[in-house]
Amino acid sequence: MTEPAPASPARPAWTRALPPLLAAALVGGLGWALLKPAGNAANGPLVGKPAPQFNLTGLDGQPVALADYRGRPVVLNFWASWCGPCREEAPLFAKLAAHPGAPAVLGILFNETKPQNARDFARQYGLTYPNLQDPGVATAIAYQVTGIPRTVFIDAQGVVRHIDQGGLDTARLNAGLSKIGVPGL
Repeated sequence: MTEPAPASPARPAWTRALPPLLAAALVGGLGWALLKPAGNAANGPLVGKPAPQFNLTGLDGQPVALADYRGRPVVLNFWASWCGPCREEAPLFAKLAAHPGAPAVLGILFNETKPQNARDFARQYGLTYPNLQDPGVATAIAYQVTGIPRTVFIDAQGVVRHIDQGGLDTARLNAGLSKIGVPGL
């Protein structure tokens, strides 16, 4: 006959509650970090360097190269039709593109699997500027896009002067525009 195993000593109640509390804190912290607007990446590695060149095709089938805009300030906006913050900031970009003395505004699609969705989005928000397909996300990689929306402000000499991550409001858009010598909205 075998003897029953000795009972393990009872653990205090707080030790049973600790793992779920730590897990909840970790999930909460990660959620906060992922969902908060990142603000600007003004000191990022691209700022102060020549903008990475690209040759892409617009949703209208027309080729567009960054070099086409040499001598003119450019605002690049990486977006997708499925992105909620992109929807919130889209009216600002439509307004900017229509503004007198506006910089060139270019949209670059990020992981957009259905071009028709992007066309519908552009039509819905009145985005008349070129919106470019980035197959394989090579341009997004060159611009170090880790999430969208991401907006890159390039001066007339082709140098990245400011990067903003997350949905823009008028104040943040104007801050970026001021870095490239363009009056705000």
